[in-house]
Amino acid sequence: MKQKEKDLAQNLINFIYSSPTPFHAVENLEKIWGYKEFKELKFEDKWHIAPGGKYFVTKNGSAMFGFIAGTGKPQEHGFKIIAAHTDSPVFKIKPSPEWVVAGNYLKLNTEPYGGIIMSTWFDRPLSLAGRISLRSNNTLKPTVKNIRIDRPIAYIPNLAIHMNREVNNGTPINAQTDVLPILGMINSTFEKENYLISLLAKEAGVAQTDILDFELFLFEFEKGSFVGLNEEFISSGKLDNLAMVHASAIALANAEPAKATCVAAFFDNEEVGSQTKQGAAAPVLKTIIERVVLALGGDTDDFYRAVSQSFMISADMAHALHPNYEHKYDPLNRPIMNKGPVIKIHNGQKYTTDGVTGAVFAQLCESKGIPFQKFVNRSDVAGGSTLGNISTSQLDIATVDVGNPMFAMHSIRELSGVTDHLYMKEVFDAFYEL
Repeated sequence: MKQKEKDLAQNLINFIYSSPTPFHAVENLEKIWGYKEFKELKFEDKWHIAPGGKYFVTKNGSAMFGFIAGTGKPQEHGFKIIAAHTDSPVFKIKPSPEWVVAGNYLKLNTEPYGGIIMSTWFDRPLSLAGRISLRSNNTLKPTVKNIRIDRPIAYIPNLAIHMNREVNNGTPINAQTDVLPILGMINSTFEKENYLISLLAKEAGVAQTDILDFELFLFEFEKGSFVGLNEEFISSGKLDNLAMVHASAIALANAEPAKATCVAAFFDNEEVGSQTKQGAAAPVLKTIIERVVLALGGDTDDFYRAVSQSFMISADMAHALHPNYEHKYDPLNRPIMNKGPVIKIHNGQKYTTDGVTGAVFAQLCESKGIPFQKFVNRSDVAGGSTLGNISTSQLDIATVDVGNPMFAMHSIRELSGVTDHLYMKEVFDAFYEL
C-alpha cells in the first residue's frame, strides 16, 4: 500500500468522525475550502464572481455547493459537476423524547431516518449530535448552533438470547419498541421534563429558555479504523456517502481554474427521497448555475447553452461482491474492492449512466491509468437508486452514476477499500483538469 493512499484514507476517517451529521459535514467542508481561500456567497446577496474565483454557498446548513468559476464563457465551456450527498441512515430523536421505564431507566423516543439496518445499532456506545435553534431578535431567523455531545451517553442493548431464542433466525425488529436508546439511571431528584433540553443547554452554554427546537441524531461514538491483514480496508460509519463528498471536496480544493466552471454539489436528504429544499429534487443547483452565468455577464439563453455544454458525475457508493452472498449479485458484473471505481448501470434508469456518459468516465479513468468496473443488479432484483436521476429532473445535463465498491451499505459500520478512495479522488482530479 502506498503511503499517499493511507494518508488520504486516514484523512477520510478523520473527516467522517468529525461529521456525525450533515450540519457538521458542512462545517468541515467550510474549513477544507476556506483553507484554499474559497469565498462564501449568500443566496440573499448579489453575487459578484470573477473568472477563476473560488466560491461556496450553503443551503439549510446541511447542503453545500463549491465552485471555481471558469476562465472561459459558461455558454461555450459549460460546467463540470460532481454531485454527492451529506446524509446517511440514522436514528433521529423525536420531540419530547424522555421516556422513564420502571421508575429507574431513562430512554429516548426515536425514529429511523432512511433505509437503516437497525440490527447493527445494538450494543454500541452512541452519542447525540445535530443542531439547536435559539431565540433571536428576528423571529423569522432563529440563531442556529451545531451541537455534538463528545462522549458516549446512549446505548441500545440487545435482548438476551435466553428471552429471544429466535434471534438468529431473522427475528423482526420493531422501530418503535426495540431500538430505543437508554441514557442512564434516574433517582428521586431526577427531573424528567425537558431533561434533553437541559442537557443541550449545558453542552451549548445557553439558557434552556432560549432553545426553541432541535434536530438531533444518534451516532456511533467509536472512530473508524483500518482493518485487514494489510490494512487495506476502511471500517467506518457514513462511508455512504461522505467518502464521495470527501474525495470530490479534496479534488475541488486542489483544482486549478479551467475554462469550464468546476462544481462540487453536496445535497442533503438523498436517503429519504431528496424532496426538500436542500435535496437533489429542488432547483437549488439549477439556481446556482444560472446565477453564475448571469454574474459572469451571460443571459438566460446563455444559461441554457451552458447546460447543454455541461457534464455531471453523480458519485454515490456502490456494492462490492460480498464473499458470503455471491448469489445476490449479477453472475458476470461483480465489482471487487480496491479494483477501481464502479460505473453503475440500470436499465430502468435508476442510474443515469448511458453508453455515452459511461464512456466519458471510462476515458477519465484511462487518462490516469486507473482501473474501473461496472455494476448492474441481478435481473430479478430491483436494487436502489441515487441522486443522479433525481437531479436531472431539474437540469437536463449528461450524467454518469459512479461510486466506490463497499460492503454493508446502510449499516452503522461500513467497509470500503483504501486504494479505491485514492483512485476515485484521482479520477475527480482528471475531470476538473479537462
